[in-house]
Amino acid sequence: MTTLKLAATAFAAVLALTHASAAPDATNQLEKIDGPRDTALLPDGKWHVHDPDRPQPRIVTPGATFSQNAPAPSDAEVLFDGKGVAKWQNTKGEDATWKIHDGCLETPGRGVTIRTRDKWADFQLHVEWATPNPPKGAGQGQGNSGILINGMYEVQVLDSYHAKTYPDGQAGAIYGQSPPLVNASKPPGDWQTYDIIFESPRWSASGELIKKACITVLHNGVVVQNRYELIGMTDGIHPEQPWKSRFLSGCRIMATPCVIATYGFAGWASATNLEVSRLDTVFTMITLQT
Repeated sequence: MTTLKLAATAFAAVLALTHASAAPDATNQLEKIDGPRDTALLPDGKWHVHDPDRPQPRIVTPGATFSQNAPAPSDAEVLFDGKGVAKWQNTKGEDATWKIHDGCLETPGRGVTIRTRDKWADFQLHVEWATPNPPKGAGQGQGNSGILINGMYEVQVLDSYHAKTYPDGQAGAIYGQSPPLVNASKPPGDWQTYDIIFESPRWSASGELIKKACITVLHNGVVVQNRYELIGMTDGIHPEQPWKSRFLSGCRIMATPCVIATYGFAGWASATNLEVSRLDTVFTMITLQT
């Protein structure tokens, strides 16, 4: 089963940017990589959305541990403690139906999304997850899940250990937009971590965008997204496709407050030890999806 273990902590003042500028290694030229070739071009005009010909990020072996099982900071709100899902709901505002097994929150199947009842601003979210072992499926069908922010942006969860797919859809990608700088995936069944720092967009009093939404992601302690400025809604989770909403720079005026969510897509997903901390007064939604 795909396993998610989430927590959010206070803002990290120092980031290890050792691999942030690493160039991707084009290893997919002589083998078949799943993905369409008839989608629209992304705003840079170089790659299509889900382009299978885009270079595969080079592989980096992460350290044995980074933030795994780290205790929550004192200002964090515990969203899941291994016992109940009172702080989560489905997309209709009803009680979450994910199951709890051995202290982990498991998805009941494909396409079942839960999101937080509470809402936050700029935040750091700590996520611990594991994909099925032995592996099941292939490509996008191999342990697929995701972390959704405000129902607009997705950090992809996928088994990308010796398993290739279109680069903007692999683990650590901003789905449909930005491949990870490197592939820092661990083997199926091993616990992995995301540390996600999200900064909400800002507008002037007249409604003019003055700061784009951006996101930083560390995968197993390795920087895979470094203050990436979102170009639009995530492909597949919102009717506004990223290439059509690019002039919004990922920053439509969001209702205050917002949520975090997760979902189940391929295989099972679960979560435990979830906490979140506010960084300022602009709010964001976090969603978990299978």
